[in-house]
Amino acid sequence: MSGRLANPWWLLLLALLPLLWTAGRRRDRRAAVRYPSLAVLRAVAPAGSGRRRLVLGLLRSAVVVLIALAMARPQVGNAAAKVHHEGVDVVLAVDVSGSMLAEDFTLGNERASRLGVVKSVVKDFVAARPQDRIGLVLFGARAYTQCPLTLDHGWLRQNLERAEVGMIEDGTAIGAGLATAVNRLRASTARSKFVVLLTDGQQNAGRITPETAAEAAAALGIKVYTVGAGTRGMAPFPARDLFGNKVYRPMQVDIDEETLKRVASATHGRYFRATDTDSLRDIYTEIDKAEKTTFEAPEYADYRELYPWLVWPALLVMCLEVGLAETLLRKIP
Repeated sequence: MSGRLANPWWLLLLALLPLLWTAGRRRDRRAAVRYPSLAVLRAVAPAGSGRRRLVLGLLRSAVVVLIALAMARPQVGNAAAKVHHEGVDVVLAVDVSGSMLAEDFTLGNERASRLGVVKSVVKDFVAARPQDRIGLVLFGARAYTQCPLTLDHGWLRQNLERAEVGMIEDGTAIGAGLATAVNRLRASTARSKFVVLLTDGQQNAGRITPETAAEAAAALGIKVYTVGAGTRGMAPFPARDLFGNKVYRPMQVDIDEETLKRVASATHGRYFRATDTDSLRDIYTEIDKAEKTTFEAPEYADYRELYPWLVWPALLVMCLEVGLAETLLRKIP
């Protein structure tokens, strides 16, 4: 907390105080009416007129001081300072194919779908990076941008929450998902930019191969972190029996880890494998720590004006001075 004067030159008004006192004394010495004798006036004039003139002069001086200080605009707030910010441009590419419904992860000690856990983990990832512009790309048999790069993370989380399996034709177009994410970062001027691509399958749709998209990312200086999500072996997939009850059927987990490793390696990124909720959280935490770019930026405080606390006393003192001059401390010419 610190204070300042926004217009300190108004304090030069205080230099007028000696002039006001000098002018007042000269005016008091001049006789408004000439009398042959002051005996009658002394008999009717109130005693202590010199002290009364002094009181009026002090009140007038107080008004000048208060107005000068108010015009100088005293303010209180935190001083401007250089602060360090960490900010990069990030696009999160998330698989929303049908296999993301497999419930081999947990949330709150209960079974949860892969997509449901990814949403929870990604929300924490976004919350930990308030200075970053973050975008969201969803892909199934094709890819599209669910949320462009933005600092409005509330809006980003809303778009993430709306992501559902079935909103895109079923399939896994990893190359298209990565190419769309890279295209979102193509015009970025950030010092650091990267893609986090999460999938639980292998390329079976789309015309762009993951390797081709990785080459484009490398050419643009975009790092790609790839994440393979799913347990090893068989995963429980929810289904309905003849009576409409929820049952689980085993489904083979088929992640193309070699392709994901090549994509990450070509862009100087890393490949991760998430087999449960904790490992998925650890992966996003590790990526968060690895991708930090620090830069200096000025931060300015919102100063609060204090001049009203001076203007109102100045008006009150002025009214007091005028009232006393016309009543108790009136002067007889």
